[in-house]
Amino acid sequence: MKRYDTLLFDVDDTLLDFRAAEKLALRLLFEAQQMALTEELEAAYRTINQGLWRDFEEGRISREEVLNTRYARLFQAFGQEVDGILMEQKYRGFLEEGNQLIIGAMELVTRLQPDFDLYIVTNGVSKTQDKRLRSSGLHPFFKDVFVSEATGYQKPMKEYFDYVFARIPNLALPRTLIIGDSLTADIKGGQLAGLDTCWFNPERKANATGIEPTYEIHGWDELDQIVYTTPE
Repeated sequence: MKRYDTLLFDVDDTLLDFRAAEKLALRLLFEAQQMALTEELEAAYRTINQGLWRDFEEGRISREEVLNTRYARLFQAFGQEVDGILMEQKYRGFLEEGNQLIIGAMELVTRLQPDFDLYIVTNGVSKTQDKRLRSSGLHPFFKDVFVSEATGYQKPMKEYFDYVFARIPNLALPRTLIIGDSLTADIKGGQLAGLDTCWFNPERKANATGIEPTYEIHGWDELDQIVYTTPE
């Protein structure tokens, strides 16, 4: 028997290996600027990028500000003036080619799809996420894909989930589970929306956020026991 009917999956670093795709895209972007992607440059990028996305998730800045300023800020820190919008377009073209799967992801959705209604809930750019999901082979397993750019909201905002819920037929919140790697976006968002949550934490990172998921798993084989086990 099933505990849940509907499973909402994050994409980046949950089903697709975003870090691998990002690293390749960054290397190609810097090569186009005749620069090598050093550890120092990569660390600076991650600091700037993560700070901007955190501000976006908390509603302090727009998605466009994240995307259109991060490279201008990064290159400025290393003494170069660049067109942030143009650099973002170049990066986006490289990133769209990144379709590396998280280990076990394809086997997981193949196993779950006959028994559950599967949906994608992801922050990001619609064109990029669509291309990566299609080229990876994941797209056909999901009934619909909800990307923050198209909704006008983003995880963890309750408005994002309200948008999603309104477009899933016969949705029952007590029988819906969100699965993702981000405590601040997926787990917090799921909690605000009244969902059970599952933190995908293969690296066994410490949780210092105070955000407590309903479940925590370290590999995809652990999810089966959660979604198929009937509550006592």
